[in-house]
Amino acid sequence: MSSSVDGLVSGMSTSTIIKQLMQVEAAPQDRLKTKVKTAQTTVSSYQSVNSKLAALKTAGGTLGDLATWRSIKATSSSTSVSATATNSLTSAAGSTTFDVVSTAAAQVTTTEYAAGSTDITDGSGTLTVTIGSGNPVPVNVTDKTPAGIAAAINSTSGVGVRAGVVTTASGDSILQITSSKPGVANNFTINGLGGTSNVVTAAADAKIRVGSLVDPNDESSGLTPGSYEVTNSSNTFTNLLSGVSITVTKPEKAVTINAQSDVAGIADKMQALVDAANSVLGEVKSQTAYDASTKKGSPLTGDFMVRNISQTILGSVSGGLSYDNPDYVKPTNPNDPVETADNPLKIAFGSMSKMGIQLDSTGKLTFDAAKFTAAYNEDPAAIKKAGIGLGDNFEAMARKQSDTVTSVVTGRSNEIDSLNDQISNWDTRLEARKLALQKQYTDLETALGKLKNQSSWLSGQLG
Repeated sequence: MSSSVDGLVSGMSTSTIIKQLMQVEAAPQDRLKTKVKTAQTTVSSYQSVNSKLAALKTAGGTLGDLATWRSIKATSSSTSVSATATNSLTSAAGSTTFDVVSTAAAQVTTTEYAAGSTDITDGSGTLTVTIGSGNPVPVNVTDKTPAGIAAAINSTSGVGVRAGVVTTASGDSILQITSSKPGVANNFTINGLGGTSNVVTAAADAKIRVGSLVDPNDESSGLTPGSYEVTNSSNTFTNLLSGVSITVTKPEKAVTINAQSDVAGIADKMQALVDAANSVLGEVKSQTAYDASTKKGSPLTGDFMVRNISQTILGSVSGGLSYDNPDYVKPTNPNDPVETADNPLKIAFGSMSKMGIQLDSTGKLTFDAAKFTAAYNEDPAAIKKAGIGLGDNFEAMARKQSDTVTSVVTGRSNEIDSLNDQISNWDTRLEARKLALQKQYTDLETALGKLKNQSSWLSGQLG
């Protein structure tokens, strides 16, 4: 509309005038947009701090987890026997020596057929596979050649065996069928095949013997008192040492498995906690920094709530460790004291330096793994309780601080939503104002045009 009346009569650039007037009209909206941008930057900074707090909470939870302190490291004296710690709550240090009597084996059955055989069934019209004492599984056969039978077996769901065909030097076909799983319980029989089948490998269980035979040279002589044997359908045993998985690969005598507390692994969790705490401290410092030379602050400069996060972390270290007594017994008699010297609510461990954690001159946490290891080896029970208490304290601290930051972020986000609503309302108002100005200047040009026409007519009459 403005282009059609832009200075046609007046000679003025009415579109430029309207644009300049709209800039003045939009000033309040621009201030709102600036507020939104500032608020979004602040929210982003809060969220950055919160992500570091979440990592600290996770590290504290991991260190306070009982499974961390029960983790073990398993070793084997034999290259043919592997030992892996499962690191469960049932894990415990220990040692055992045993003989691997036998390893598990899957049954392998072969049947030989003359070259060019087109029907290797027994004529019954049905083919079934039975695993152990289970129910027979029918196999649908259309192609009765060795290759067709193998394909039918392999395509049957839940059959429990695998089949293949091998061609001999003379051209005959060997149908080889193997159990899908090792162990005596997984032996199988096949009905419906012609020819003579031979079990070339019998199904067998793995066997471990702890102790010895009465006659070392006679397997049938029986076990000496206190000795025992453990069998398994697979080569992996999980019930010999608590929290340790043992896998055997061949018969062998006098294999020793040791399971010891994984002190190095626990130290890594301690280091992870210290790293996470330092990460929070570094982020808070970055987000609240002030550059005196440029006189410019960071998004959270002067924010007491965020600065308090650093003070809380540093204070928890400098003030020493105190944690909830895991063995506290609540008195049943209301007249009894809530706590006593022998039954305190909290345990005062003292300086964390005894566990290798302390503050350096720059205000960061440091961790001495060697000092921690020495303290743990000297008194595992005390360090375990203190370490769990430390992890629980940091987890609770990080959760509380994170909840506070989250609450602030929620408030700021609601504020941003409100500001954006106001900005949207201003869009409507500004559009209406622009239309009004365009109409006003259009009417002005129209009025000037009429005056010009009248002036021309009068000039003509006077002339």
